[in-house]
Amino acid sequence: MTSDAGRVAERVARQSYGKLIAFLAARSRDVPAAEDALSDALAVALRVWPERGIPDNPEGWLLTAARRNLIQAARHRTVRDNASETIALAIEEAEERLNDARNADFSDERLKLLFACTHPAIDRSVHTPLMLQTVLGIDAKTIAQAFVISPDAMSQRLVRAKIKIRDAGIPFAIPERQILTDRLAGVLSAIYAAYGLGWDGLDGEEDNRTGLTGEAIWLGRALMTMLPEQPEVIGLLSLMLYCEARRRARRDADRTYIPLEEQDTGLWNEIMLAEADTLLRKAGTLDRFGPFQCQAAIQSVHATRRRTGTTDWKALITLYRALIEMKPTLGSKVSHAAVIGRVDGAAPAIALLDGLERRGVASYQPYWAVRGHLLADLGESDAAAEAYRMAIGLSDSPAVRTFLTGKLQAVISRSA
Repeated sequence: MTSDAGRVAERVARQSYGKLIAFLAARSRDVPAAEDALSDALAVALRVWPERGIPDNPEGWLLTAARRNLIQAARHRTVRDNASETIALAIEEAEERLNDARNADFSDERLKLLFACTHPAIDRSVHTPLMLQTVLGIDAKTIAQAFVISPDAMSQRLVRAKIKIRDAGIPFAIPERQILTDRLAGVLSAIYAAYGLGWDGLDGEEDNRTGLTGEAIWLGRALMTMLPEQPEVIGLLSLMLYCEARRRARRDADRTYIPLEEQDTGLWNEIMLAEADTLLRKAGTLDRFGPFQCQAAIQSVHATRRRTGTTDWKALITLYRALIEMKPTLGSKVSHAAVIGRVDGAAPAIALLDGLERRGVASYQPYWAVRGHLLADLGESDAAAEAYRMAIGLSDSPAVRTFLTGKLQAVISRSA
């Protein structure tokens, strides 16, 4: 029973953290306090559930316990600080609204918290990390790795941002239409970043990040329900569904990584791909083409291989050029170079990679993997081997490391 209770508590915490924090913080107007309250509730669950049994509704139990912790802490602060009657009334309102945990509606609260995290009063550089932690429960260390900064620095930024939300009285609300577009871009980026972290965590069922892909898609659906005429919202959901449809084909029976162009299209999810196609067409009728729609269109070109048996690489070049015009990220530039290598050969593709800023590519694993592949095509075995070694060292995925190691060994064998 003890181990079962621990596993249930861990699962609920992983799957429901963001929902619970959003629900609590939206009413208390205090993200750090909500996190403390939920953390205490989890600690009690780990102590009590093994003795009394796992409750029928673990999520509801945690929400009720966290709510009590939150209200008790707020009352203590009210007495200590001699706060105004307004604060006391807010606490009572929170208590009343949180009374029925079983019927809690989390969707609106999570979206409101997403928008609170993109408020102009908060430094733009911390918008996405803040949303990843508060709404999806990703730990600061994982976020720091994704943003290539130290865990301590990331933790400090997150703490400062949460305090800013509380002290500045930032509202938990969907913005007015006239300012929605600016704030929406940050929300979409955070949802896609969460999807990307989950996508990278597909190597093992026990990886805590594996469930993030489903969470991100859920948030994308909820956002589209709220904002059905926003083409970039539709484009993001389409993009995630195209990627998710290929989940089963990314690994073979031995969990070996399989690159996109070598995947068995028969393993792709036809229903999910059809929905992605429909969404992309719908976004295209709204006359505003943005980067998420462009990335979805790129995935659509790859998805067409399941019908035609071939990939239209020239169409991909056009789309990547459009994406770079709209959003010149390192990822889009490296992917563009990889496609150029397919169409025009390795030499012009290497020239594109050579033109990228050196500091940016130093720790970017896809750059080194693509570079290794292109150099191998040119017959530059020593340089290709060095690039593959860099890519292997920068990869967090055991399956990808194994795949790249195979490429490295092939290059070494050819040069022997």
